[in-house]
Amino acid sequence: MNIRSLTRGDGVVIGAAVLLFIASFLDNYSIDGAPDSFDFPNLWESGPVLLSVVLAGLFGAASIVIARGLPQPPKIVGIELGHFGIAFTVFAAWSALGNIFDPTGGGDNFGGDGGSSTDAGMGLILALIATLIMAGAAIATPLVPALKAALVGAPRPAAPQPYGGQPPGGYGYPGAGAPGPFGAGPGQPGPGQPGPGAPFAGAPQQQAAAPQPPAGDFSPFWFAVPVARPLFAEDGSQSTIAELAPGTWYLAVEQRGPSLVAQTQDGRRGVLQDTSGIQRG
Repeated sequence: MNIRSLTRGDGVVIGAAVLLFIASFLDNYSIDGAPDSFDFPNLWESGPVLLSVVLAGLFGAASIVIARGLPQPPKIVGIELGHFGIAFTVFAAWSALGNIFDPTGGGDNFGGDGGSSTDAGMGLILALIATLIMAGAAIATPLVPALKAALVGAPRPAAPQPYGGQPPGGYGYPGAGAPGPFGAGPGQPGPGQPGPGAPFAGAPQQQAAAPQPPAGDFSPFWFAVPVARPLFAEDGSQSTIAELAPGTWYLAVEQRGPSLVAQTQDGRRGVLQDTSGIQRG
């Protein structure tokens, strides 16, 4: 399971699930005039609340997070696990709302006189808030750009440098802080030596576009893009699954005509249609 695939909306769902779990140990209802020694049941001691609110909400949150973290979300009777999770969170919120109006599930018989007032306990109130937040985040995540953003940023590879930079320890160039040839200062060219960025004598010029290997003879390679470019879905649609940023290295795993199938650090794959000016690592 890749946690880098989780979004901010998934983080809200996880936080709401933690709040729901805490609320399950608090009072299910309260009764006016009850003695201080009276021990009110928590949500785990009420079968309807336990099944329809607590377990349904926790199962829904777990299904959403698991489906998001797997490269290929599992399906149940042809429906993705994440969609089942959204349905369970909505059901849990609806059930919690119903239990708020009738916490005891059949009226109040405390003391046998029926005159005491029964109200929802702190646990049931917090459970309603948690399930409403959970269901709202689960539904809004695919629709709100702020919630679709990655929860954990992907780290940048340290070995290669960004587009246009000179690789550390590259051929013909000293490392950072190392004295240059013929007594020149750190990183400075000596007499007769090419300056930083100048081509090495006799070395072929780098082409603007990466050379395309012949079909059937493709080997995966690392590359960087000069400007931000969209990564489209592999099914041929124009839906964007990610945006490749300059300064980050990505892995090309397949070639489809002039396009490349690229893989991001979090395991997502898509088609890079514009390969002009990319730098191969």
